[in-house]
Amino acid sequence: MDSTQLGRQDSIEECLRCYRTCFEMAMTHCLEQGGEHVAPPHFRLMMACAEICRTAAHFMLMRSEHAVHLCRECAEICDQCAADCERLGDMDDCVTQCRRCAKLCREMAG
Repeated sequence: MDSTQLGRQDSIEECLRCYRTCFEMAMTHCLEQGGEHVAPPHFRLMMACAEICRTAAHFMLMRSEHAVHLCRECAEICDQCAADCERLGDMDDCVTQCRRCAKLCREMAG
């Protein structure tokens, strides 16, 4: 594999990890915590982050020319999700994974 393929593979794996982390945390941690964790703006952001990560991974797997646009949007949403999860606290896994995913997606978007 050349460096471009390795970069794409790393980005795909990070996006799928971020999808899983955000979705699982929303469905378990946030629902169990209640309060601000299930407030519509936060919960929607968690779901948007999970979905854009999954979609970006799919587009990279297809090697679609549109993956670049999705990766750019994915990075932006992951940054927002990381900031909001950090604000709420006790969501370190989500914060860390969103930041990792945002970094690699920005690199993929060029």
